[in-house]
Amino acid sequence: MTEAQVVEALKGVMEPELKKDIISLGLVENIQVADKKVAFTVSIGSPAMNVKKRFEEACIFNVQRAVGIDTEVEVTIKTLPADRSPELRKVLNGAKNIIAVASGKGGVGKSTVAVNIATGLAKKGFKVGFIDADIYGPSAPIMFDLEGSKPVLQDIDGEKKIKPLESYGVKVLSIGFFADTSQAIVWRGPMASKAVNQMIKDVHWGELDYMVLDLPPGTGDIHLTLVQNIPITGAVVVSTPQTVALADCAKGVGMFQMEAINVPVLGIVENMSYFSPAELPNNKYYIFGEGGAKKMAQELNVPLLGEIPLVQSIREAGDVGRPAVLQENTVSAQVMDNIIDNMIEQIKVRNESKEPTKTVKINR
Repeated sequence: MTEAQVVEALKGVMEPELKKDIISLGLVENIQVADKKVAFTVSIGSPAMNVKKRFEEACIFNVQRAVGIDTEVEVTIKTLPADRSPELRKVLNGAKNIIAVASGKGGVGKSTVAVNIATGLAKKGFKVGFIDADIYGPSAPIMFDLEGSKPVLQDIDGEKKIKPLESYGVKVLSIGFFADTSQAIVWRGPMASKAVNQMIKDVHWGELDYMVLDLPPGTGDIHLTLVQNIPITGAVVVSTPQTVALADCAKGVGMFQMEAINVPVLGIVENMSYFSPAELPNNKYYIFGEGGAKKMAQELNVPLLGEIPLVQSIREAGDVGRPAVLQENTVSAQVMDNIIDNMIEQIKVRNESKEPTKTVKINR
């Protein structure tokens, strides 16, 4: 039994996304051969346990078939980091920065923040795309004033690709464009993940400065699918100040910081921070608690990108499909712009030094 035999055997194990064998992709290392034992390390893109198990079984099967069924095969599976090699990151390679907007729980205004970030970036002159990956609760059609619109197919280099819709300078795609507004989307995890994959791979996005992903609340299959397939630049986690929401926010931050996922957290956005009545604009009432996200950000060692007040016009803007960031000279627009500026600064700092900065500008 030789190392060359093991290498030849592992050429029969394919990377499912790229349709190439793991040897030619350079995913196998540290091959050790001794008597009736073989050991090696395989790097894969997905942190999902079932994917790791399938790779391990495929490696063992191919090696034992080549050198003997009684050979002991020890496979160490390692998950590739978010900045893995360009060859394994061909999806959305036209997007310079990919921002995932997430939340530990629903109802904290994650989609509102995601839509305003995308629209605000476009307002600043950037080329922006938006994927509504919140499969079970798609809200982009309403918030971008695209309800009832349907994407069309276009021919790109001999392939049929979906052409995303456009609103306020943002290219938008959502599962909500393909389902009736009153239709419940009841899918198991694999079906939802497949739908997200199609919105990524079967669409002609073109060149983008930023792609904003509106993730489902919590942690699950779709989050793993995106991490597996997309080189995410960083994540923005949204929460409210209340204790229950902050506990889930910590889990959301923790998910991105897991070694198997390793996506930088650009910062936390606190939504519904305080309420100021129109007749008393200088008064602030902290309905859901005060300073919760700021304290959480300090504990988790991530920046606080901004605090969004509980303002009726933000809700109304989302309902009529004109994001609050487009308003002129309002507190809502100023806060949203400030959050976007802080996010851009975090990306810049990380690209230059790879270390986050806690010095951000917060409008109060």
